[in-house]
Amino acid sequence: MKTVKYSRQREAIKKYLMSTKEHPTAEMVYEAIRQVCPNISLGTVYRNLTFLEEHGEITRLHCGEGSDRFDGNIDPHYHFICRECGCVQDLSMLPIDHIDTIAAEHFDGTIEGHYTYFFGICAGCKAGENIAG
Repeated sequence: MKTVKYSRQREAIKKYLMSTKEHPTAEMVYEAIRQVCPNISLGTVYRNLTFLEEHGEITRLHCGEGSDRFDGNIDPHYHFICRECGCVQDLSMLPIDHIDTIAAEHFDGTIEGHYTYFFGICAGCKAGENIAG
């Protein structure tokens, strides 16, 4: 097995993602990490995010608005995406893993899992507290 060289920048990115519930974009990660690693480049952030995802240490969320989001919580869970402000939030709910069985009933291949995103209006936008944009 290949040994991976320690990277202070990679550790800072992982620590930041594990400490936030905001599901930041790469650009948001870059801005936050610049506070502790002022000389880091956006390219380095992208490379380290890809590395962390490929090694199962973070999750990349494809939210459909063009910029991927990142989550330091790799435990199975579901996400809500606000169609007004674009925020991404964790949903506390019972697992719906049985949909894999339902999907497999009329499918000749093998279902190995699923990604599920819920869409709507977040509480802040519903109350008129968030300004979209």
